[in-house]
Amino acid sequence: MPELSRRTSDLGTENAFVVLGEVNALLAEGKDILSFCIGQPDFPTPANICQAAIAAIRDGKHGYTPSPGIAPLREAVAEELGRVRGITLDPEHVVVGAGAKPFIAYTILSVTDYGAGHEVIYPNPGFPIYDSQIRAMGAVGVPLHLRESRDFAFDPAELEARISDKTRLLILNTPHNPTGGILSRGDLAAIAEILRRHPQVWVYADEIYSRLVYDGRFASIVNEEGMLERTVIADGISKTWAMTGWRIGYAVNAALAPHFTRWVTNTESCAAHPNQYAALEAITGPQDEPEKMKRIFHQRRELIVDGLNGIPGFTCRRPGGAFYVWPNVTEACRLTGCADSEELRGRLLREAGVAVLADIHFGPRVPDEGQHIRLSYAASDADIEKGIERIDRWVRANSKG
Repeated sequence: MPELSRRTSDLGTENAFVVLGEVNALLAEGKDILSFCIGQPDFPTPANICQAAIAAIRDGKHGYTPSPGIAPLREAVAEELGRVRGITLDPEHVVVGAGAKPFIAYTILSVTDYGAGHEVIYPNPGFPIYDSQIRAMGAVGVPLHLRESRDFAFDPAELEARISDKTRLLILNTPHNPTGGILSRGDLAAIAEILRRHPQVWVYADEIYSRLVYDGRFASIVNEEGMLERTVIADGISKTWAMTGWRIGYAVNAALAPHFTRWVTNTESCAAHPNQYAALEAITGPQDEPEKMKRIFHQRRELIVDGLNGIPGFTCRRPGGAFYVWPNVTEACRLTGCADSEELRGRLLREAGVAVLADIHFGPRVPDEGQHIRLSYAASDADIEKGIERIDRWVRANSKG
């Protein structure tokens, strides 16, 4: 058989889907598994949004659209993103894609050259597709460690130490997957001050959880002086409106929008036509349902954090946003004789019937930060309570003292 390219052989993945495969296999065997591994709302897409998609189909919205998206959606995105961030955005600078994820690749492709040694700084732990796409696009990944002592933000001094004349892109994610941490206005001001000394560096602001902030207001790097022009704002409908499978995301940047449009033309042609009308309804229609979802996520955060902190060997900080917790399980590993968080994850799945993700699914462990696991609290109160009970019972039964 002919050989595969090194790019394909080395391509990473999103381990949440790998673990989901394990879960589905166990479920098929009749096992009772509670899953906290997939980061998607457990609510149905609001009915008004579904009806808008059905109406679009009935009205003949079946063909290609312009590659950057239909004009009404781009206008609505510019208005919504500008409102949340307190800025004015031009609809011409908005590009719609099949989810927000493709814009990670489009941005790296647009600002780095394959094999030139151009560097991309990205958060660690972080969304695994950052590292995967950096490698696939022929750039050099430079992990920037998030510290538990800083509520899973990074030290700006560590950022400056990692910037070189080869640095072309900094990826920021707030609220953050997998930790739920947020970058404060003070953090962002310090980051912007550093970047003003390095004008060759673009910023990719992954703000897909921008409307899921529970303590205070959402803050974006684009509010800092000189940052809007060099920042790609990436957001979408998946998390806020429970629309992960509809695959509509968008990116905004004045200089890069024409290039993103060409990338969309070269890859997906355009986002699905009727789904764009569903997204338009999501953004411009009644907001009662997404606001209700946010309130419920906030309540679940309290439930899962308090529950995890009652388990021997678990310590869990209260995340500022998204719907993830990142408990430290270093002591739980010691108590139960697990070599690390990955062994703990596997045993919780097989022996306690609880599916979580280990820290190594989100990058190499941060030195001197111990062991962590991720749980998504996009699950019912009953499942959260039952999952906490199972973990607690398993740890106590297997504790070696």
